[in-house]
Amino acid sequence: MRWCLALLMVLTAVPLHAQDEEVVLGLSRDQVAITATFEGSDILIFGAVKRESAIPETPLDVVITVSGPLQPVTVRRKSREFGIWVNTDMVDLDAAPSFYAVATTGPLDAVMSDTEDLRHRVSIARAIRSVGAATMVEDSEAFIEALIRIKRDADAYQMREGAVAIDQQTLFRTAISMPANLTEGAYQTRIFLTREGRVVSQYETAIDVRKVGLERWLFTLSREQPMLYGLMSLAIAIAAGWSASAAFQVLRRG
Repeated sequence: MRWCLALLMVLTAVPLHAQDEEVVLGLSRDQVAITATFEGSDILIFGAVKRESAIPETPLDVVITVSGPLQPVTVRRKSREFGIWVNTDMVDLDAAPSFYAVATTGPLDAVMSDTEDLRHRVSIARAIRSVGAATMVEDSEAFIEALIRIKRDADAYQMREGAVAIDQQTLFRTAISMPANLTEGAYQTRIFLTREGRVVSQYETAIDVRKVGLERWLFTLSREQPMLYGLMSLAIAIAAGWSASAAFQVLRRG
């Protein structure tokens, strides 16, 4: 089962030289329920820019990010030693998002300056915190690139340049596909309005992703009653093995 989650927002922006800006956001659905049939979620994000004056001549761009819970990550590098592959180097990253997606109206380096990217940590590499990585190995950036490559292959990290459509410099929309193996927690969603690479307005909200039903009960049991959870798993495995053996015997007699 795939769920469609829509974020409806009205962003109030004013000309570049004005001082007051207001961002108003409404969610048609602010929770994602992970069940046994959960196969992922398509998040639809769309909105409008409300102005009190004429549209500025400078084109408007939109950058949207969705970030899963931050987690410490250890990245290891394997090398072939004496004919076998062994771990030779490792880097502990302070925090990396379990899921991260960036959607823009154009190339990221064209719609947002490097300074703004550094300030807001928008690009994938800058969303990963690795303060002490440089002290562990000389080429710490190679480990970060490896993590990004692995996450991208799993569809957990997405860079969707040009995926945000904008009409008449007012209406915008995009869709982000989230994989089935989501980590529980708050998924921070940020919307940036930019002109000439500079952020002129931004808003942040959260989408709550939680296990529900049997999945939630099993997860809680495994954390709070690990021995009972282990005994129950063993009993289920024995019962399944006995059932399979009995069915095989019946088939042989038949």
